[in-house]
Amino acid sequence: MYKYHCLNPIAYVGISRFNENYSLTHDLQEADAILVRSANMHDIEFSENTKVIARAGAGVNNIPLERCAEEGIVVFNTPGANANGVKELVIASMLLVARDIVGGINWVNDYNEEEDIAIATEKKKKEFAGTEISDKKLGIIGLGAIGVMVANAATHLGMKVYGFDPYMSVDSAWQLSRQIIHARTMEEVFKECDYITIHVPSNKHTIGMINENSISMMKEGVVILNFSRASVVNSEDMVTALESEKVRSYVTDFPTVEIAGVKGAIAIPHLGASTEESEDNCAKMAVKEIKDFLQNGNITNSVNYPNCNMGKKDDNERITILHRNQPNMLGQITALLAGKGINISVMTNKSYKDYAYTMIDVDTPVTEEVENLLAEIEDVIRVRIIR
Repeated sequence: MYKYHCLNPIAYVGISRFNENYSLTHDLQEADAILVRSANMHDIEFSENTKVIARAGAGVNNIPLERCAEEGIVVFNTPGANANGVKELVIASMLLVARDIVGGINWVNDYNEEEDIAIATEKKKKEFAGTEISDKKLGIIGLGAIGVMVANAATHLGMKVYGFDPYMSVDSAWQLSRQIIHARTMEEVFKECDYITIHVPSNKHTIGMINENSISMMKEGVVILNFSRASVVNSEDMVTALESEKVRSYVTDFPTVEIAGVKGAIAIPHLGASTEESEDNCAKMAVKEIKDFLQNGNITNSVNYPNCNMGKKDDNERITILHRNQPNMLGQITALLAGKGINISVMTNKSYKDYAYTMIDVDTPVTEEVENLLAEIEDVIRVRIIR
């Protein structure tokens, strides 16, 4: 029996996929699996019971990834599950900005003069006329699940789309329209595009990537959209750019003290993935990842350990070992098993940065002694036998 704990409300359509082998616990310390959305986990002390954390969403800056890796806790996210919801909001945001729809609506709501509003509208509407997005150049930085969807949708709206992502996956490349122009540098996107939308994770390489220097390369009156994280844009530099009208409009799904209320900024209260469909999709994917890991040892969409899959476990036992990515780890593991007369039928090993994962199907039962000896190998972090 496995136990799971929800730090945030998780859509029932996902939770309902747990079967009779799983039970909900309100005690975080006894949970094998933790499901989370936006709750801050950096100050949480995990127990030895915790084996896996699944983030029902894409961003994982609320989870201490390195500490989890060191404690042998595999962290998953759900890339692509909320992509369509974010894509639709990005497209809607470009249209709102292009036509100053928000300004027009606010004027109507604030109208309190004696003149007939229909007559006043005809006089006022030219101030909100705006432009069309067809034939404009859209630059997309980050071609993951969301970026690819935005790129493809924008081509259907008649935009000329530039895409930049030096780390684009093969899956993303297959899904990307052939009409997308491959930008070889971010600078090319900055210099060429009328609209720039950002879809990258927040990390040491991307924090503050939109700043005074990068904005200086852009066109006068550029529109910038941020549906990644607040930290990828330097808020103070953006305020300066809006005040000087170098940036015509900045749309962000992450309000900050500096940005909220600034003329030219549209701050949305983190609604990108807040559709019913997105929340359902994220919950279903998160539960699927947890079950496959606990029952079969397979890792899919991990952000701190390598993805590794040996399919469904058969009737024999499966050894799973989380360890540091060091030389001769496999040699030590296989020598120990051979010395104890345990035959390996199938084995696979994958690595990701400083960490690695080994899965071994064996023909004979693994004793507690063998499990303990495996755990004592230097640089082994956690051993789990799936029986």
